Amino acid sequence: MASEPDVRARLRRAGQEHLLRFWAELAPAARAALLAELAPLEPDALRLHCQRAAAACARPSGPPPGLAARLRPLPAQRLGSASRGDPETLRRWAEEGFRQIALNKVAVLLLAGGQGTRLGVTYPKGMYRVGLPSGKTLYQLQAERIRRVEQLAGERHGTRCTVPWYIMTSEFTLGPTAQFFREHEFFHLDPANVVLFEQRMLPAVTFDGRAILERKDKVAMAPDGNGGLYCALADHQILEDMARRGVEFVHVYCVDNILVRLADPVFIGFCVLQGADCGAKVVEKAYPEEPVGVVCQVDGVPQVVEYSEISPETAGLRSPEGSLLYSAGNICNHFFTTAFLQTVVREFEPLLKPHVAVKKVPYVDEEGNLVKPLKPNGIKMEKFVFDVFQFAKNFVAFEVLREEEFSPLKNDHTAARDNPSTARQALLTQHYRWALQAGAGFLDSHGDLLPELPTPPPGRDPPAICEISPLVSYCGEGLEVLRGQQLPSLFILDEAQAKVLQPHGT
Repeated sequence: MASEPDVRARLRRAGQEHLLRFWAELAPAARAALLAELAPLEPDALRLHCQRAAAACARPSGPPPGLAARLRPLPAQRLGSASRGDPETLRRWAEEGFRQIALNKVAVLLLAGGQGTRLGVTYPKGMYRVGLPSGKTLYQLQAERIRRVEQLAGERHGTRCTVPWYIMTSEFTLGPTAQFFREHEFFHLDPANVVLFEQRMLPAVTFDGRAILERKDKVAMAPDGNGGLYCALADHQILEDMARRGVEFVHVYCVDNILVRLADPVFIGFCVLQGADCGAKVVEKAYPEEPVGVVCQVDGVPQVVEYSEISPETAGLRSPEGSLLYSAGNICNHFFTTAFLQTVVREFEPLLKPHVAVKKVPYVDEEGNLVKPLKPNGIKMEKFVFDVFQFAKNFVAFEVLREEEFSPLKNDHTAARDNPSTARQALLTQHYRWALQAGAGFLDSHGDLLPELPTPPPGRDPPAICEISPLVSYCGEGLEVLRGQQLPSLFILDEAQAKVLQPHGT
C-alpha cells in the first residue's frame, strides 16, 4: 500500500492536498481506507480532471454559437421504423435478428452504474418494484425477456442458444446487484452467462476546482457516466470474454426503461442487414421542448445533441409533411458490433469529452461537520455512451413507438413524469392492448363487459389490470390462448398459467 508521505506528495502535485486535512484525527483503519482510495488517483490526471470540471462549469449554458447552421436531420437512408416499415420488411429484419441470436452472436449489455437518487432509493434501480400485480422488479422483467427471446430464437432454428447478459455496475451498485441476483438464483439464467463488472469512479469537484471530501476519511466519488463503459470494457476484459463466446453484436441499454426489449430481433436484424457498426433506437419527440437529446447530424457526422443545446426556434422547425424536423429522441438504446467497440476502446476513448452534471454533493466543512447542501454545490464529470456515434463508419437509427418501447423510471412519486406510476401504467396499458389484440375482453365486478380503451388518458390505469409475463410473450406474440376469453378486470398471465386462465386478486 502507498504510504502517507507518498500520497501527500502526489496530492500536492495535483493541487489537492486538502483531501488529507483531517489525517491527524483519523483512526488507523480510516487512514488505511483513505490511502487506498487516493493511491490510484494519478496526480496529473486528477489535476486535469479538477481543472476541466471547473472550466466546463464556468462556460455559459445554452446553444453553442452557430450550432443551428451545422445541424441536419439524419438522412432517410439511415433511418428505419418499426411503425412505418412494411410487414414483409419487418419480418425480414426479425428473421435476421433471430438467426443471429440462434447463432449465439448477440449479447445484451445493461448500464446500471447510476444511483437511484432522483428515485429516492438507496439501492440499485434494477431492484425497484413499480407496483405491478406480480411484484416483479426491473431486473426480473429484463431477465425474463432474455429467457423468452432465447426460447423464440431456439424454436425458430431448432437449437439451444444463449444471450449473455453483461451488467455494468459501479462502486455503489455492484455489491447489492450481485447479492440480489444470488438471492433470486439469477432468475433461472445460467450464472455463467450473467457477467457483472464495475465502471470507474471520479471525484466530485467544487466550482473552484477542489475535489470534495464526503467524510473526513472518504472522497466524494461518482461513476464516470454511462460513457465510462468503454474504459470498463478494457479494465475487465469484457470484449475478450465476448470474443470467447463468439459474440459479434451487442445491444446496450439503460436499466430504467421498463418497456425495453432486450436483444430485440427486429432492431438487431435491421442493423445487421444495413451493415451498421453502430445504431440507436429513437422515439418521435412528443413536443418540441421535450427534454430529450436528439439524434441528428452535426457537420455531416452523427451524434446526439442535448435538448439544452438546441434553441427553441430550431427545436420547433417542421418538415414539409408537418412533423418535427429534429424529432429523433434518444432513449439510450444502442447497437454496436464488437469490432466497433474494439476500435473505440483502442483508439477513440481518449477523445471523448466529459460532460458536466451539477449536483448536490454532501461534504464536510473546514471544522469537519457533515453538510447536506440545499442547492447544487458540486460538479460530477460524466462521459456519455452515445458520444462514440461520431466515430461510426455506418451509423443507423431505428424509430420505435414510445408506447411500446419507452417509459423510463427516473423520478420519485412527487414528479409529474417518468415516475413509478407512469412506468407501471405504461407496462399495464401495453399488456392490456396485447390482450385486446389477441381477441380477449374484460369483465367488471358485476360480470358486464368493459368498453375497450386501448389508449387510456395520460396518468390513468387501463380499464382492466392485465399483466402478462415476459416468459409468455416478448412483444405480444403467443397469446392465442386469450382469443374469445372474457377475463376478470384484474388478471395475470404467467408462464405457469399460459393454458389455465386464472384471476389474481379481488
